[in-house]
Amino acid sequence: MISRLLILLYAIVSYVIFTVSFLYALGFVGNYVVPKSIDMSIDKSIDVGSPTDLSVAVVVNLLLMSLFAIQHSVMARPAFKRWSAKFLPLACQRSTYVLLSSLVLLLLFWQWRPIPTPIWQASGTVAWLLIGVHWLGWLIAFASTHMIDHFDLFGLRQAFVAFRGSEIPGQSFRTPLLYKIVRHPIMLGFLLAFWATPEMTAGHLLFALANTAYILIALQFEERDLIAEFGMTYQQYRHRVPMLVPRLFTRRPADERQPPRSAGAPR
Repeated sequence: MISRLLILLYAIVSYVIFTVSFLYALGFVGNYVVPKSIDMSIDKSIDVGSPTDLSVAVVVNLLLMSLFAIQHSVMARPAFKRWSAKFLPLACQRSTYVLLSSLVLLLLFWQWRPIPTPIWQASGTVAWLLIGVHWLGWLIAFASTHMIDHFDLFGLRQAFVAFRGSEIPGQSFRTPLLYKIVRHPIMLGFLLAFWATPEMTAGHLLFALANTAYILIALQFEERDLIAEFGMTYQQYRHRVPMLVPRLFTRRPADERQPPRSAGAPR
């Protein structure tokens, strides 16, 4: 009972740290409220005005984003999950993934080197439109986690199930709401939030480009894992629904309009 309680507390702490990192990300990317954002730093010793400082800033920022990408992708692979199961209870696996991802993300925010060189600056209606798309992106990303199973995605459900002494059920395949329009609405939301800004700087552009490249590469591995797990069901879903860009027109041959054998939301 004590071990199950500790697992539950561990999951709750991991979720709280994730919440802090997510809320900080809103301010970091949008330059709101937080003491250090993508374009502004309270550390006056960081000066990217000279070519040498600029190159250091680029290298540091790329290393930080690479660290997040490696941790995020490696720990999500089935092979790593099987290896970690040898010494980590199943109920802790997702919470550990969430905790480490959040800590690496907080490290990125802390050590980020702003590069405030302007790339574009919009004003008036265009600026407000970009701000609206930016917040729409965050809303899509957050809402999409609830369209599948938010608490399962972040490790709380597994811990609560283990606390009750029940067996953790396997994943089902569902396609609710936005998952009928694109296969990865969470990633679509992030892309909108990263790119839609009225004031694009060199540092923000570096952040958006690197994360876009990572998302596109990581989704290839995730799709491969989903095909391995759900087989033809996911293959049919993949053929029917685009990855990130919604189709404006959905004309399909009659034989492709049949419902899938089962429905489900990938994670």
